[in-house]
Amino acid sequence: MAADLNEKVKRYERLLKEALNKAKFVPIESSHMHKIASDYHKMASSYYEDGIHFVENNDPVNALVCFSYGHAWLDAGARLGVFDVDDDVLFTI
Repeated sequence: MAADLNEKVKRYERLLKEALNKAKFVPIESSHMHKIASDYHKMASSYYEDGIHFVENNDPVNALVCFSYGHAWLDAGARLGVFDVDDDVLFTI
C-alpha cells in the first residue's frame, strides 16, 4: 500500500515541532559550540516555518522535504552533542 502523503506531512510536522521543543542546548552560552547549537536549531526552525508555508500553499511534497531536512539538523546536533535529548523516538541517539 502506498504511503498517504498528507498523513505523512502532518506526522513529520508534529515530530519536528516536538523535537524543536525538546532540543535543549548543552554548551555554555559564551562558547563556540553554543553558536553551533544555535545555528542548528535556527536551521531546523527555518525549515519548520518553510514547511508550514508549503502546507498553507497546498504543496505537501515540499512541506515534507522541509520537515525532514529540519529534523535532520536537530538529529545532527544531537549526535554532535550540542543538544541534550533523551527521546530515542524523536532523535537518533
